[in-house]
Amino acid sequence: MSFNRLDPSDFVVSSDAISSTLFSEGAPTLTTFFTSSTQAAGSSGNYYLNVYQTSSALSNASVQFAVAYGNSNGSGSALYNTLVDGYSPTATIFGQWQDLVIGDENTDFVFGTITSSQFYALSMERARYKESLFLGSLALTLSGSTNSITLTDNSNYVSSVQFCEAGRIFQLITGSQGVKANITSRNTADGYSANSGSYGWFLPDIGTIILNPLALSDTAANGGIGFEYSGSASASAAPITSPNTALFQAMSGSGNFKLNSQETITSDFIFVRPRSAEFNYSENPSFISGSTGEVLYSGFINNPQTYITTVGLYNDTNELLAVAKLSRPLLKDFTKEALIRIKLDF
Repeated sequence: MSFNRLDPSDFVVSSDAISSTLFSEGAPTLTTFFTSSTQAAGSSGNYYLNVYQTSSALSNASVQFAVAYGNSNGSGSALYNTLVDGYSPTATIFGQWQDLVIGDENTDFVFGTITSSQFYALSMERARYKESLFLGSLALTLSGSTNSITLTDNSNYVSSVQFCEAGRIFQLITGSQGVKANITSRNTADGYSANSGSYGWFLPDIGTIILNPLALSDTAANGGIGFEYSGSASASAAPITSPNTALFQAMSGSGNFKLNSQETITSDFIFVRPRSAEFNYSENPSFISGSTGEVLYSGFINNPQTYITTVGLYNDTNELLAVAKLSRPLLKDFTKEALIRIKLDF
């Protein structure tokens, strides 16, 4: 065994982004949407639902994402106490997402240029992705009573990335998998609803899609699908009895939800360079006489040959940190030099 200290130039760090499908069983598109009848029938089903790729009663059923509805005025769910107006589960959900995404309990959500006191949150199941959602892979089709639209993120159309408490933030626009739709009827170049701002936010670092119900409830001429509000699309419009029912129907009616995940793999490359005068002798006890300490085979004195099979990486206190095995023994003598590249993924 021989040792040689590595130089700083022997270390190179590289990062590669690897994308993969998000949904169970490697499906690139979620085409069927199921909920638990028990959860949907309960009081919490109005404002929180888990969505499965198949019947929740089947053994292979897995939660793909959850749908939550938040409203700062407490609409959409029963009050905790009928004597205290505005305090309900939807108000609690609104406050929780305020803290998580905005970081300020006094600031509402701003979609494009429109402030809204309500939203839908599509939170991807954590087991479905490793690090983040893949920018430009979103294609979520929603169908309403008057129209259907497909949403994607605007990551391909921004010159600088904006950040919030939850990491990167992008606006949702009409289009498919990062490509903006050809908009001719709404007099806007942003892909937003004309009256109600963007369709929501894309938060890849926490695996969440925030939908703007005001934009979705707008008229077809203005880019909405008109599915959840009976009156105007103003911030004070009252939601239907079960907000999640409307959104779930809009998603399941289209049966088209595409989204990929992304993981950054950091690799540390270490280059080990046995030069011509190095690592040509073996310290194997079978090469040396136990009584005299002489080399037993004279041919290994002037023309030694060794075979490199393993490279060990040690710290300054001679503690073994990693071991790299060569695919085959590498012949080494005074006429040969070698370059061994070791790759550490973490």
